[in-house]
Amino acid sequence: MKPEVYFSRVGKSGREQGLSAVLDSAAGLLSRFGEGSFVGIKVTVGDEKSTGYIKAGLVRLVVERLREQGAKPFVFDTNVIYKGRRQNAVDHLDLAYRKGFTPDKLGCPYIIADGVFGTDSHAVKVNFKNIREIKIPSTVKVLEDLVVLTHITGHLMSGFAGSLKNVAMGMASRAGKQIQHSSLKPTISTKKCALCGLCMEICPASAISEASGKVFINSGRCIGCCECISACKFDAVNINWKEDANIFVERMAEYACGILSQIRRKIFLNFAMDITQECDCISGDDPGITEDAGIFASEDILAVDKACFDMLTRSKDIFSRGGRITAHLHQFGYAREIGLGNPDYRLIEL
Repeated sequence: MKPEVYFSRVGKSGREQGLSAVLDSAAGLLSRFGEGSFVGIKVTVGDEKSTGYIKAGLVRLVVERLREQGAKPFVFDTNVIYKGRRQNAVDHLDLAYRKGFTPDKLGCPYIIADGVFGTDSHAVKVNFKNIREIKIPSTVKVLEDLVVLTHITGHLMSGFAGSLKNVAMGMASRAGKQIQHSSLKPTISTKKCALCGLCMEICPASAISEASGKVFINSGRCIGCCECISACKFDAVNINWKEDANIFVERMAEYACGILSQIRRKIFLNFAMDITQECDCISGDDPGITEDAGIFASEDILAVDKACFDMLTRSKDIFSRGGRITAHLHQFGYAREIGLGNPDYRLIEL
């Protein structure tokens, strides 16, 4: 049976009404989050200059629906590995609060799931082509109920960025994010290194050492866990961003599949509005690359992403950057292959 995807067309003046219509139609899915259920609501506020993110007022509508059912919702995100205001929980929370994601405006707490410095990382064994172990925060590891709210954007490597990316990157620890971005092993910039020794202390393989006042990583011993990235407070550990795009999206699909296998009940909502070429991490107040479409909802992560992609690319693939990026097409096929979801959906337009 094809998974159902609920869709409500919305304009800039009717976003609350559109979301309410989707929530009404998906009430059967939401009803599973009942009395006493701790429901994690995954969002991102984007970085400091980002303006296209899902606003707190819309998130509150979801919170209120869950509270009406006796659930105990909380909003969460994780720290990032690149430079910016979301590298640690202190600056991350400060940014979120300034963007309106305060408990009084949300109607529930907002937490950073992987701790102050993103070092809360637990290994979970998986069995995929590229990845045999995923690294996720303890909050994610014990979470049973999940609502994923995703702002649809483009992405410089994956082309299309939807719920799959939000789960794979946004629910992984910082070490997990690095593993997805590159299979290459990190290196240390001697110019930035402060010789604090934290990376040497935290390295589980004793692969980091100091010689002649310089710290270096022994690639032969390095196991690629990337814990040194979380430990370093001076941005001295170089992140390997460049990688084959198809391998990159395969690793994201594997991470998303591994993460969601830990969670019993989940629902995914895609907000196809204010769609920018870049993701919320770097988009700033960039103009949209297409008109607003609406809000999609499903319990199948692959179905909701594919339905959203299909509607947005009916005339042309706006995420391909002139045909240069096709990784998202590969990802849809690979995600189905590993059992993440079903891209053959039934669209229910409200």
